[in-house]
Amino acid sequence: MTRPLILATNDDGILAPGLAALVEVVRSIGEVIVVAPDSPQSGMGHAITIDQPLRINEVEAFGEIKAYECSGTPVDCVKLAMNVIKKDRPFDLCVSGINHGSNASINIIYSGTFVSCYEASLEGVNSIGFSLLDYAFDADFKPSQKYIREICLKVLRDGIGDTKLLNVNIPTGMIHGIRVCKQADARWVEEFQQGTDPRGKKYYWLTGRFENNGSEQDSDLKALADGFISMVPSMHDLTHYGALPALKDFENIEV
Repeated sequence: MTRPLILATNDDGILAPGLAALVEVVRSIGEVIVVAPDSPQSGMGHAITIDQPLRINEVEAFGEIKAYECSGTPVDCVKLAMNVIKKDRPFDLCVSGINHGSNASINIIYSGTFVSCYEASLEGVNSIGFSLLDYAFDADFKPSQKYIREICLKVLRDGIGDTKLLNVNIPTGMIHGIRVCKQADARWVEEFQQGTDPRGKKYYWLTGRFENNGSEQDSDLKALADGFISMVPSMHDLTHYGALPALKDFENIEV
């Protein structure tokens, strides 16, 4: 019986410990192909490379598992995996991560971890982005691995309802279980620190703080604060259906 074919990727780079921890999990449940950026690509969102050629090189980073480093973005990695590396067989599951740091709430817009899964789901592949709320390079991924394994097995067995995309964030410390929840209403309040480089030219460095605008009991930020893994189902359709009736008057504009 053919084992499920699983694509593993990330945005922290092919040598990130989080990716190694993820591969350690999924190699026990399927045939794994790894395609990841050759350098960190955090915050790249749905960026794709169109102004220069892409390069992929096979690397020996995960033992006998086929692994490739890519010169492009996380989304480039997924596109190449599906259209070049394994174009003769569709993937049964795409997993991305384990990200070093949170991708809860509004962070999914910017996250290369999540959006690489978004790309795979556009091609009809059930996809899951995993993130741990620890930015340290030597973060402890062990407590999360048993949950990741069971989540992947359930998705392979039962699917993900009427979506194909999950954003999963994992707290540090003791994990009390899993909560299926919505994306919290939060945002980054951005600031730019101005400086001067050694040549006397100005530069700007993005900084800011994260603000939670709500206290919803069913949000991902609340679940994480309570020590639960947050699981948010996502979708491709960005239409705000509730606003459609109020905008109908625009159809009466004449020029």
